[in-house]
Amino acid sequence: MAGSSALPPVRSISLPSRLQPTSVKIEDELDKLKAWQASSVSATEAIGADTIQKGLVGLPELYTRVVELISAPLTQQALIRHQDEKVVEEALDCSVTLLDTCGTARDMLSLMKEHLQHLQSALRRRAAESSIECSIGAYITFKKKAKKDISKCIRALKQMESKTGSFPVLVLDDHLSMVVRLPREVSTIAICVFRSLLLFLSMPVMKSKLGGWSLISKLMPTGLAVHEKRQKMINEVGSVDVALCALYGHVQNNGVKAEFQLVQRKMEILAAGMDSLEAGLDFVFRRLIQYRVSLLTVLTN
Repeated sequence: MAGSSALPPVRSISLPSRLQPTSVKIEDELDKLKAWQASSVSATEAIGADTIQKGLVGLPELYTRVVELISAPLTQQALIRHQDEKVVEEALDCSVTLLDTCGTARDMLSLMKEHLQHLQSALRRRAAESSIECSIGAYITFKKKAKKDISKCIRALKQMESKTGSFPVLVLDDHLSMVVRLPREVSTIAICVFRSLLLFLSMPVMKSKLGGWSLISKLMPTGLAVHEKRQKMINEVGSVDVALCALYGHVQNNGVKAEFQLVQRKMEILAAGMDSLEAGLDFVFRRLIQYRVSLLTVLTN
């Protein structure tokens, strides 16, 4: 996965006994997500919805445990004692970017599902050629706009990543050291998960000279048999784009039997994947809100 950054190793530290169970759970959740990150980075095939959904599933539990740590009286006392407001302010800035990204991704998934439903309806009804082409055209237009929004989100994540941990903090005890380290590590993991999702949704396209259709760059083969052999090179979103491209050309030639079946099958697979991603994003969004509230509470106390 392009642009992913490795996380620093977790070091063993001594915390007050009342916080030990929370710290152990946090380390366990971090280890799981680091293993997910390593496997996704080393993957030789396109990362699909199932893989990304596993990353999304791990984030809510991780943020729940971090909120427990931040909300603990010992943590708030340590932050007040050492006057480390910059730690909280940095985490708050990151939470805004992550919430914006999560919200944008949810909107994109919802709109993409809506366009796919219109396409599926037109195909099921065996609608007129003009109706099918109109639905495909609307989907293409959406994908172009989504690509711009996704690029903006990825730039924001990159800027956030470069700023995280950019200022030194003098930590005077192990407890505060963990409080400083964890929000940064959690943000790094969240960036990785969201970046994977955004890249999943933004399969690269380039314009064809034929009919204004957008083709997947260097991945669009001639013929369905070759297309099937290249499935591992693209994710579910790209697979639908390729199938729609094949259908578009055959609609104009009035030869759509095999292509109808192929597109419908690919869209069903993508729709199922998007349902799981949407559910995962909903959980993450709620936990990010709780996380932000807990940080604001620290600043106002």
